[in-house]
Amino acid sequence: MKRFSILLTMFLLILAGSAAAQEERELTKAEKKALQERIDSLQHAEAVEAINKKAFTLEADRVVFKYGQTAYVTSNTNFVSVLDDKATVQVAFNIPISGLNGLGGVTVDGSFSKYDLHKDKKGNVTLSINVMGTGISARVDITLYAGSNEASVDILPNFSSNRLTLNGVILPLHKSQVFKGRSL
Repeated sequence: MKRFSILLTMFLLILAGSAAAQEERELTKAEKKALQERIDSLQHAEAVEAINKKAFTLEADRVVFKYGQTAYVTSNTNFVSVLDDKATVQVAFNIPISGLNGLGGVTVDGSFSKYDLHKDKKGNVTLSINVMGTGISARVDITLYAGSNEASVDILPNFSSNRLTLNGVILPLHKSQVFKGRSL
């Protein structure tokens, strides 16, 4: 009798476990798509709020050079950051040479002027600032694409034609995980 009650208890536990497993169903393709769109929408709203507060970082995972060559880079060492009236631009490539910032690239800090923010018909948000400081005098154009936190930034130096484009995501400053190198 004791053996029968143990087997019955085990059987009931297995039956209860399979019933619980059947309740957890796999999401359909449409439900997954709707969930992803909602997450993207929330990230977009968070990025717009950070831009409006002047406290954000664009973490770039891809760099496009003047003639279209592309390099994939790490997002925690390649960024454009804005806080109040200061801006930081850092690029660091995955090379064995330490570079000016100790990371294989350049880090420049400066203050910015002309915080020009626009939103177009499609919902894309464009920000243009002029950054001036030691080692940098450039116009920085940031475009946040509608419906997500993906963005691109064009860095246009005032005294040369060495245009640089960074592609990545915009995050509020408190969520950013960047590592700043030695600045000029």
